Amino acid sequence: MARDTRQRILDCSLAMFNAQGEPNVTTNHIADELEISPGNLYYHYRNKDDIIEHLFAAYEERIDATLVVPEGREPDLEDIWLQLHHVFECIWDYRFLYRDLIDILSRNRRLRLRFARILKRGAENATAIMRGLVRTGTMRASAAEIDATATNILLIATFWLNYAAARGDKDEHAAIRDGIVQVMMLVAPFLRDAERVHLNTLIVAYE
Repeated sequence: MARDTRQRILDCSLAMFNAQGEPNVTTNHIADELEISPGNLYYHYRNKDDIIEHLFAAYEERIDATLVVPEGREPDLEDIWLQLHHVFECIWDYRFLYRDLIDILSRNRRLRLRFARILKRGAENATAIMRGLVRTGTMRASAAEIDATATNILLIATFWLNYAAARGDKDEHAAIRDGIVQVMMLVAPFLRDAERVHLNTLIVAYE
């Protein structure tokens, strides 16, 4: 029963943070939504930052699971597309972390260090995948171009939802699709002609 209540608090908090913005939601709001007393909530979590840390741990586990390269073979465009889809879905499901990123990280040094680790791993993952594409001849790029493109991929993935929100986008599918396409367009100039045609086919099929 206690475990169920703990999970209900996390689920409710995540939904409210995503819908209203983390700064606009208090523990009293969460308790009211769940129809429990603030004391009951504090029995399970010390404060709102404690809730955020537990949500971040779930996000961290999920994003880590997406940042992998294929085993036993080199990556192809479908691998990149699928990985980006999983990454953007995870970002969407925990979008409050990204929309309120600077505020949340400025309050919590532990989360700041953990998020920096995720960014580092994301850059390493993007670099490894592009190096694999170079080895198979799918793309041509120098080491410096790969490093710069990996950084740009992380920039777009990290701040895409903020950009989409500023544009007024409300469609989850469209926001995820547009983010994936924007990242793939960073890679497109380095692809050989046949792979650029294939990439265009993937984009059209994802409409």
